[in-house]
Amino acid sequence: MVELKINGQTQKLDLDPEMPLLWALRDFAKLTGSKYGCGKGLCGACTVHIDGQPIRSCVTPVSAALGKTITTIEGLSENGDHPVQQAWIEHNVPQCGYCQSGQIMSASALLANNPAPSDEDIDTAMAGNLCRCGTYPRIRKAIHHAAKLAKEVK
Repeated sequence: MVELKINGQTQKLDLDPEMPLLWALRDFAKLTGSKYGCGKGLCGACTVHIDGQPIRSCVTPVSAALGKTITTIEGLSENGDHPVQQAWIEHNVPQCGYCQSGQIMSASALLANNPAPSDEDIDTAMAGNLCRCGTYPRIRKAIHHAAKLAKEVK
């Protein structure tokens, strides 16, 4: 039995601490927003935050998250009104949508650490998130827009 703090709530889950965090989230905590893409931490579809930092949950064992705060796409905002989520909608970023939860989690971590990123900052932060549909120009525009939205909220 392990205790994980996921999206602000502590959950006791009966699982192997060496299991990849992605499967603990999807199969045991029933949070299916994070996606399985490559299983090697290369595509970013499985991105979640641990203590505010984006990590690839498919290659991160549950044991690495013990005593830390995990945030999934479901916990980013209660009503889907995080500035990144708003910007994603306004700029029609998703095409097929499969990679988008990972994209949004990486983008939100970027803006939490850098509220006014340059194009180069965005490209660097998002380099580990692949989009087979090629929506990269819309992603960059949405991140710039989300930065403005976040500034207006403060």
